Amino acid sequence: MRNEFTALIEQENDWYIACCPEIPGANGQGRTPAEARASVAEAIALILEDRREDALRGLPEDAIRETGIVE
Repeated sequence: MRNEFTALIEQENDWYIACCPEIPGANGQGRTPAEARASVAEAIALILEDRREDALRGLPEDAIRETGIVE
């Protein structure tokens, strides 16, 4: 299973604006649809990384912590 997210891309004048409805606050922009898609993908990665750090803050030091990968 892979993580897939929706990128909604709209043109506004000379720019393409992208957002991801599944991840509030994940927005991007670019001069081409591909640049906007890459920009919103970077925003998604940064938001998920930040949320992970917040979620792990304050865990007991003796808690067993394992990493799982979802593809």
